Formats: sequence, structure tokens, C-alpha cells
Amino acid sequence: MKTNFLRTLLVFGATFVLAMIPLQAEASHCSNAGQAGNWAYTYTGSIFTQNGPLPAASVGHFSQDSEGNITGSQVRSVAGNSGVEDITGNIAVNRDCTATATINVIVNGQLQRTAAIALVYDSNKNHARMIFQSLTLPDGTNVPVVLTIDANRSFSKD
Repeated sequence: MKTNFLRTLLVFGATFVLAMIPLQAEASHCSNAGQAGNWAYTYTGSIFTQNGPLPAASVGHFSQDSEGNITGSQVRSVAGNSGVEDITGNIAVNRDCTATATINVIVNGQLQRTAAIALVYDSNKNHARMIFQSLTLPDGTNVPVVLTIDANRSFSKD
């Protein structure tokens, strides 16, 4: 009788543990909706020109909606020349918490450049590490860059 009770208890315990595995696995997945919210970021690195590399840095913020649409603004400095810029774009978040983004930089209503960015979410999906894959001017000119971005969720989107 004791053996049957222990066996039944073991089966219930194992069933409970196995039932929880899908819930825990599902909780670790990322999505556009799950990453929606307000974010703050910095980027640093170099922009390469015919005259040599130029240091670049920025601080900014953006809001991401549940569809992956992004709007925000930044203050950037390239070789000591600063400017205020608006950003718009879209992000596609994968279940494994990697993502790709296309970001348009706009000044006074005019497109200045478009960046393709690869990223990964970590720290319980409240932090992102990113790198520019390309930077393209409106005329199609590719600008070589090495720029990395560090972003933190400011608070969840209502």
C-alpha cells in the first residue's frame, strides 16, 4: 500500500513537472508584441569615409508598438558635429529573441539615411544588443560603418 501511494505520488509529481515545461519554454519566447514598449539607447562606433574613419555616437529613445513599428528621436554626434534627428522604422522579432530592424533617419521631414540592424534581446527581454549591418543614403550609396547599440526597456507600453 505504501509502495502504491509513493508510486502514485511520483507519477503526479512527474506529470506536474512535465506539464510545466511547455509553459516555461513558451515564456522564454520573444515576439513583436512582447517587445513593445519604450526603449532608450546609445550607439557608438565609426563611420568610414574616403578621408578616414570618423567617430560617431548617439543617445536616443523610441517607442515600439505590438506590430513592430518604431518611432523616436536621437541626438547624434559625428566627428564632433551634433544634430537632432527623428527615427521611424520597423522591427521583426523572432521567437529565439533575435531580430532585424530597418530604421529611417529623418531631419526636417527629409530622409537622411536608412540603417539595417541585427539585434538580440537578453536580460529577461529588457535589454537589446545591436549592430548596424548597413547604412544607406537616399541615393543608394552604401556608407561603411561599425556601430553598436546598447538599448534598455524604459517601461512597458500601455
